[in-house]
Amino acid sequence: MKTGLTRALTPQRMLWASVLVAAITIALKTLAWALTGSVGLLSDAMESFVNLASAVFGLMMVTVAARPADADHPYGHHKAEYFSSGFEGVLIIAAAAGIAWTAGQRLFSPQPLEQLGWGLALSAGSSALNGLLAWVMFRAAKQHRSIALEADARHLVTDVWTSVGVVVGIALVALTDWLWLDPLVAFGVALNILREGWRLIWRSSQGLMDEAVEPEVLADIAKTLAGFEYHRGSTAIVRFDHVATRKAGQRRFVDLHMHMPAGWTLGRAAALRASVEQALMSAVPGLRASIQLLPSDMEAHFDDPKDLI
Repeated sequence: MKTGLTRALTPQRMLWASVLVAAITIALKTLAWALTGSVGLLSDAMESFVNLASAVFGLMMVTVAARPADADHPYGHHKAEYFSSGFEGVLIIAAAAGIAWTAGQRLFSPQPLEQLGWGLALSAGSSALNGLLAWVMFRAAKQHRSIALEADARHLVTDVWTSVGVVVGIALVALTDWLWLDPLVAFGVALNILREGWRLIWRSSQGLMDEAVEPEVLADIAKTLAGFEYHRGSTAIVRFDHVATRKAGQRRFVDLHMHMPAGWTLGRAAALRASVEQALMSAVPGLRASIQLLPSDMEAHFDDPKDLI
């Protein structure tokens, strides 16, 4: 259930906050790189530029997703959020390639690091800011069922781990004077964010392909339908089949068949269908149910090759 705070933390407001925080962390991390000359800190700053671009694009997409249904999009614009998540994944992979290239050059041409204290302090401060924002965004993403917010929050968490790895690497360089550790840490950063980028692209592709709802949501649907089923002995009076679900951004959809005696009046059948739809929408917030009424002795068949002709 949404509290007053989570209602206030809308996807648009959270992404505006992400844009602001990204701008601040870019300034902090760029300054840290300029002071130290660390390629690890440079890789950290490059990822923050990706954060900024991702937050701006995500803000555009959640604005589109919030538009009401129209004649050209009768089911709404909810899938726009998947484009945000996929775009962020592509940017992350591009950043990983850039980091790996820079690290490779520095590995063969090591350079001494300077003013490590200031560099580490600036990097740690920006990481704390990103971590706090990611925690708030995860909560808001769960409440609003926003994949765009979740994608941005996951990217921020990746950024935090990137900064932790960079700080550890630079600290080891300061202790051991092994300059090759700095580009090696940058390579590790690149591999880590590459994994996260691929994960975001995969999730977006599944959403655009009408992936089924989560198992816990499907269980809630099945439990609700079971409450309306009725049997007289071994004979099913009211039953459900061909239950199909899909996700589209913040929306959930379920299509199903409800079988009942052929002798029932249309009014009685429609009243029961309305009760089932209301119960489903109460059990799963944001669900849109489509129920086809059929007599008990009739079956409908899907995926017949003849239907494609």
